[in-house]
Amino acid sequence: MTPPATLANWRLPPHNRWAFHHVRELIPSADIASDPRRIVDLPSAKGNLDIRVEPDSGEPLALERFLEETNTDGIAIVRRGRLIYERYFNGMTEETPHILMSVTKSMLGLLFGELKLDAGRRVTDIVPELAETAYRGATLRHLLDMRTGIAWDENYLATSGPIVEYRKSTGWNPLGPGEAPSDLHSFYQQLREGGAHGGRFDYISPNSDLLGWVIERASGRRYAELMSELVWKPLGAERSAYITVDRLGAPRTAGGMCATLRDLARVGQWLIARRSPWFDDIESGGERAAWDAGPFVEYFPGLPMRYRSQWYILEGGSPLVFAWGIHGQNLFIDRASQLVIAKFSSQAAPVDVPRINLTLRAVSQLRKALA
Repeated sequence: MTPPATLANWRLPPHNRWAFHHVRELIPSADIASDPRRIVDLPSAKGNLDIRVEPDSGEPLALERFLEETNTDGIAIVRRGRLIYERYFNGMTEETPHILMSVTKSMLGLLFGELKLDAGRRVTDIVPELAETAYRGATLRHLLDMRTGIAWDENYLATSGPIVEYRKSTGWNPLGPGEAPSDLHSFYQQLREGGAHGGRFDYISPNSDLLGWVIERASGRRYAELMSELVWKPLGAERSAYITVDRLGAPRTAGGMCATLRDLARVGQWLIARRSPWFDDIESGGERAAWDAGPFVEYFPGLPMRYRSQWYILEGGSPLVFAWGIHGQNLFIDRASQLVIAKFSSQAAPVDVPRINLTLRAVSQLRKALA
């Protein structure tokens, strides 16, 4: 029998298979309320999908085998507004909220767009507490597109250093013996300059949490309330979501949102059904040169990619816009084909490049089959 998950092991296998859909039992959280009067129906048109996914080596994989190989907790495929495929594993059900990890960032990007904040404003104009930090001179656009000049190593396997202190500040890691409690807002004083703002794409999760702080400061309201009012209720979510918060209530907008699989699929359907200039800009924006100069090229080798407002864009005749989170969390949106693929996983490694690319090949096969 597997010992229970704790704050010290909840992201490690095998504990993550349970913990990823029981997060609020480990970390404080704030509700993101849905509205039962505004639920968007997902009519069922379920059937079998006979596709084969090409692995790096060996025989092609049937869809069910692909799901097993990528440690899937749940997958939902919506085509033209109908739920055509849905599977759950590891104790998940249609009612179970699962952590989105950095898909949370993409939800943040949508909320920012709904608020219509000026992306050209300087961060320190809104949060003057950071005037003497490494964020001096950075704009909200620099945060949105991950182009800040902050010295940072997004190493999820680190056992010491800034990223570990960052996780302690958010309540995601336990404190060491004798350590004083920290908090997310105070953590920013520790960050150092690493270059000029506006350069290459450089993935820095604290940028996203800082955007959460900006949103709360600029609006005078709590992040979870705004996400509920401007995104979660309008998209027709069936169930309430939640987001983890630090000991002082600051939301982990870089990775702490938890939601059901169907509601994540509804996010994609909402973005297909409405014409949003903000999402149009996501689909067409971002600088390819900034992406190519950044560190994530090795995660998506050989692919023509961009990054805009906390979303990834795979270029092509029909761009694929997607959200990606560690341990295998995904939301893929093909607006031209009206296709949405939502996938939760509990992969052992935070970043597993073979499984990332296997998933993208599966999505490519599904796009061809369902075009």
